[in-house]
Formats: sequence, C-alpha cells, structure tokens
Amino acid sequence: MRFLADMGVSPRVVEWLRSAGHDAVHLRDEGLHRLPNWQIFAKGAAESRVVLTFDLDFAEIVALGGDSRTGVVIFRLRDTRTDTVIRRLQVVLGRSAESLDEGAIVVVEDTRHRVRKFPPP
Repeated sequence: MRFLADMGVSPRVVEWLRSAGHDAVHLRDEGLHRLPNWQIFAKGAAESRVVLTFDLDFAEIVALGGDSRTGVVIFRLRDTRTDTVIRRLQVVLGRSAESLDEGAIVVVEDTRHRVRKFPPP
C-alpha cells in the first residue's frame, strides 16, 4: 500500500511501514510541513496514498466532497507513543486494508477501530 503521513505522525511509523514493504512518505521528508489539510488530502488523492493523521479535519474534508476513493486513517489514541501507533496500525492493516484501498475512513481507537465507507463519486 501507499501512505502519506501527516506531521503529527512520527517518522518512525513511516520507517516501520517501509520495512513492512509499503511505499510510505512523510510530509517532513518532502519539506511540506506547513501544507494545509485540504492540500495534504489532495496530495494523498493525487498520489493514490492513504493519509495517516491525528487530525479530525480529514473526515470532514472527505465528507464535504473530497475524493471518496482516498483512504484516511485517523488515530484517536490516548497513548500516542510511536510503538502504540504502530501496534494499532498493524491490526488495522491486517483487518481493513481492502477498505482503505477502496477509500474508507478508519478511526483507530485504543481497543477498536471503526470503518466508514463512502459511496462512489
């Protein structure tokens, strides 16, 4: 899978994704740390990448007419340490990768995750 990590996501998460065989980039790697959320989403859509973020604005961007084929993972964790994020992401990818490929929003919480699929554009 292809991923784009927002600034709130640790670069170590991107390193883990790469080591697992995924194509992952971090906004920091590309000098785009000040990019507004709607442009981050547009970049993810243009590059067919799943956006990884802690920011709830991305759900609103999709709901208000963003590209519904672009997957978004929103972390809503009490423990935001990198090891916890990686552990939860590993579970999500094992169970919901197909939904993400189809453009779902996946909200990742401490003990569960929720998948919201949008109708095709």
